[in-house]
Amino acid sequence: MTAPISRFPIPESIQELPEDIRDAMLAVQEKAGFIPNVFLMLAHRPAEFRAFFAYHDALMERESDTLTKAEKEMIVVATSARNQCLYCVVAHGALVRIYSKDPLLADQVAINHRVANLSERHRVMLDFAMHSGLEVGELTDQWQTRLLEVGFTQGDIWDIGAIAAFFGMSNRLVTLAGTPPNEEFYLMGRVAREK
Repeated sequence: MTAPISRFPIPESIQELPEDIRDAMLAVQEKAGFIPNVFLMLAHRPAEFRAFFAYHDALMERESDTLTKAEKEMIVVATSARNQCLYCVVAHGALVRIYSKDPLLADQVAINHRVANLSERHRVMLDFAMHSGLEVGELTDQWQTRLLEVGFTQGDIWDIGAIAAFFGMSNRLVTLAGTPPNEEFYLMGRVAREK
C-alpha cells in the first residue's frame, strides 16, 4: 500500500500549478527522473514553496568557501536523523552517496556519526551541526577555534549552522505533512541508474 504524499492538498496535476513552480518540478524531474514528494507537498502554498526552495538553493547550490556538496548533505543526514525525519535521511542520504561516491557513508552518518569512519574535520563539522541545529546553537569562542583548526572558514561556519537550522524546519514540515520519501531515493547511489 502506497502512503499518501501529504496530509494536506497536493496538485492533481502539475499543469494546474503556477508556471514557475511547474517549471521547477519539471526541471528536477528531468534531472532525477521523478518529482520528489517534498515538491508536491509544498505546492499547495506557492509563496512558501518559492521561499523554501530559494533558501534551499542559496544554501545547498552555492559554492561555500571549503564546504563540499557531500559535506553539506552529511549535515542534512546527521541532523535529520536526530530529528527522526525519514524523508530527509533517505533523500539526502542518496545525495551523500552520489557526491561522496561512498555507498556506506550516509548510513553511518545517519546512525551515529561519532562512531563512523570519519575524518576529524567531518566529526567536528557534524558535532557543531548537532549543537547548532538541535541544541542552543551558540557559536562560542571554543566552537569557533575547533572549527577553524580543522580547516573551516568563518563563512563555512555560517553555512554549517544555516544548513542545520534550515533542515530543522524542513524536517518538521515533512513530518507535519506525513510525506514519505520517494522509493527512487532508496537505490540512488547504490545501484547504477538506468539510462
